Amino acid sequence: MIIKNIAFGLVHVPLIKVFKTALRTADSFDMIVVKITTDVGIVGYGETAPSYAVTGNSKESILKTLNFLKPILIGRDIEDFTILLNLLHSSIDLNNSAKAALEIALYDIKAQNVNQPLFRYLGGVKKEFKSNMTISLNKTEVMVQDTIEAMQSGFTSLKVKLGSDYKEDVLRLEAISNTIDSSISLKVDANQGWTPTDSIEFLNAIEGKNIVIDFLEQPVNRFDIDGLKYLKDRTSMCIVADESMFSPKDAIEILEKQAADMINIKLDKCGGISKAIQIADICKLYDVKCMIGCMMQGAISVGAAAHVASCRSDSIIIYDLDSPMHCRINPVEGGVKFDAPNIVLSEEAGLGVLDVKGVRWL
Repeated sequence: MIIKNIAFGLVHVPLIKVFKTALRTADSFDMIVVKITTDVGIVGYGETAPSYAVTGNSKESILKTLNFLKPILIGRDIEDFTILLNLLHSSIDLNNSAKAALEIALYDIKAQNVNQPLFRYLGGVKKEFKSNMTISLNKTEVMVQDTIEAMQSGFTSLKVKLGSDYKEDVLRLEAISNTIDSSISLKVDANQGWTPTDSIEFLNAIEGKNIVIDFLEQPVNRFDIDGLKYLKDRTSMCIVADESMFSPKDAIEILEKQAADMINIKLDKCGGISKAIQIADICKLYDVKCMIGCMMQGAISVGAAAHVASCRSDSIIIYDLDSPMHCRINPVEGGVKFDAPNIVLSEEAGLGVLDVKGVRWL
């Protein structure tokens, strides 16, 4: 089965509300859709979205990378799958968002060819998940209202974006904590916004106010692995590595240094499905659990992450896959169903994607 053509295009997706973190603010994003066609008529879909502040990949750099990789992949045999993936990753360094989109489409084709949904092709069984809902960084009263709306939508796990002045963040979290009932769990993501000392002060402050959180995610700069370890060694809080974690090599470094209690896997950061599975397997060797997450992306890429969660359900135990639930539109027909807070995998072959509406093919 030969790759006959690779097309890619854009769909502009507005968000229901402005989404803010310590790194960026967004009211919309551009889905970059990849469509791979084979000589036997099987079509695979992939997708990414630029998140320059996190991945360093802009819309322009992703499109340039796709244009660079397109002639390298066209004419190749899908049946040489391992060789194909190695070629994809070795032909250009970094640029993981583009690689992730292409990988997703290639896996979609591979699973369709054996008439299995992707998660079953990968060895998974679980097909239903409950996602966190992310509460974006904002004025306290806005965050409280967003919390109320999330609870009304059925979410029982909230990930609160902080990472501004840690003293103000304590007050934000206190107001949110006073809003929820005992059935709601809280998690905190500071998106590199604090120093290690700030982080300790924050944890001490919320402990003094009897505020309970499940974990603290990436409070320090991504390159400050020693800062993560400093926190892990000085607190009982579960420390999660996110922006520090881009590759299987990063996972090994963090786990060897015992710098985090949990790893957040994102397909766009690591380069796709194969790398995400490698990272989950590495974490299993170190007896460390994982969360699978997303950035502001569409239902194809986030859906692919859910398929990965199924095939590594022994390692991946937290699902932070709410991005499509923040969108005003979902241009994707078929595939994974996002029905807040539930995520349900399709039993259709591959990803189950039938079409993507409104693509401006380039």
